[in-house]
Amino acid sequence: MKSLQKGFTLIELMIVIAIIGILAAIAVPQYQNYIARSQVTRVMAEAGALKTTVETCILDGRTELGEDAGKCQLGATGSNLIDGDTANAGDKAPAKGTGVPKVTITKDNGKATIEAKFGNNAATTLAGKTLTWSRDENGTWTCGTTVDKKYAPSSCPVAAGGGTTP
Repeated sequence: MKSLQKGFTLIELMIVIAIIGILAAIAVPQYQNYIARSQVTRVMAEAGALKTTVETCILDGRTELGEDAGKCQLGATGSNLIDGDTANAGDKAPAKGTGVPKVTITKDNGKATIEAKFGNNAATTLAGKTLTWSRDENGTWTCGTTVDKKYAPSSCPVAAGGGTTP
């Protein structure tokens, strides 16, 4: 009686490895795009959280930033996706590897901007790009960003001259 050997041939194993390689080549870039999009959305929410504080300061007539009484105290928490170089007057230094959005309030007309620059642990495709919330003199907030169009949320379009098409 002849015994039959069971198992996979070398060709079958090579085909399986090739299929896994092709799937990985497709999946990794898609995963990186997903991560970058989620980071933009997160920074948009973190910077947007300061809108309420800035709005309150403007309505109370406190247009100067700082810790002194009568000045606008933001109390922003550092984010590991925002460049650590950004800080505001009166803010305590954020923890190492984190940054806070830069806030500017115009004294005369109530305009304001909240700008977050991507850095630290942000995806490399986002590094150095910005996301900005802008308040006009009527109190309307708008969002704009310089990240590539494929990463920008629909509620925060690419600003004029910023980003590239996919």
